[in-house]
Amino acid sequence: MSRTPIAQNRFYPQDANELISLLEYFYTNPLGIGELPLKINSKKDLENSIGLICPHAGYEYSGITASYSYYELSKRLGDETTIILLAPNHTGMGARVAISNEIWETPLGDIKPDLELIDELISHDLFELDDIAHLQEYSVEVQLPFIKHLELLNISKFKIVPICCQSMEYDDYVNMGASIYESATKLNKKVVIIASTDFSHYEPQETTIKKDAKVIKNILEMDEKAIYEAIYDNNVSMCGYGQVITMLCALKLFGAESAELLNYMTSGDLTQEYTSVVGYGSLLIE
Repeated sequence: MSRTPIAQNRFYPQDANELISLLEYFYTNPLGIGELPLKINSKKDLENSIGLICPHAGYEYSGITASYSYYELSKRLGDETTIILLAPNHTGMGARVAISNEIWETPLGDIKPDLELIDELISHDLFELDDIAHLQEYSVEVQLPFIKHLELLNISKFKIVPICCQSMEYDDYVNMGASIYESATKLNKKVVIIASTDFSHYEPQETTIKKDAKVIKNILEMDEKAIYEAIYDNNVSMCGYGQVITMLCALKLFGAESAELLNYMTSGDLTQEYTSVVGYGSLLIE
């Protein structure tokens, strides 16, 4: 079975050549890194598990910010890489914590699942093998062209573990992080964990920047409890905060010690329409 794209021609182009040109533009344009990704790590395996925060909006709004995360990822990869994709469930369909074991189609080619790690994860109570939650959900899918593009650049070969989560309690996110760490460690795997999220939604530019700055401060301090409290104390409409908490909990167990803000923009920075914007952040945890 394979999962057919549902976000192409809405969030990103369906045509492969057009998509590659757009991805290259994100890296090389004046607001971007200025160059295409390069593989710097010459070792066969990923040296350490790392985490990334990436936006999942339409590429015209969030693609430049996302490119910062994937550029940093490209410098740390071995020959083969498993990426755990933690994404919010916007549709409400399917299981509470749903893992897909399907092959995922993209305009640039298919991406296979890491079945070994998926089998280990679903032995934990929180996780359930369920493709229904992923049928109409875009927050995993929009990451995949960036990932497949790195493969086309011969930077690494990828397998994925797509995990789609409905809203849960704080302790559930923490337990998810621990289960990911335990499962990967049992299999002796170093992994990349990507938390797919946008920050504040549809508020004025100034309000969005202030609210997002509070959450980003807590991420940089690697304080997952403070992230949770900041979301609720400040009414921050960040759709994937739970995925960020899970990613941080897992990465700290792997030994991560630092977080870095790579890029932050709002949709208003690109459209010059500032009355109702969405915030996008790219961060690295290692």
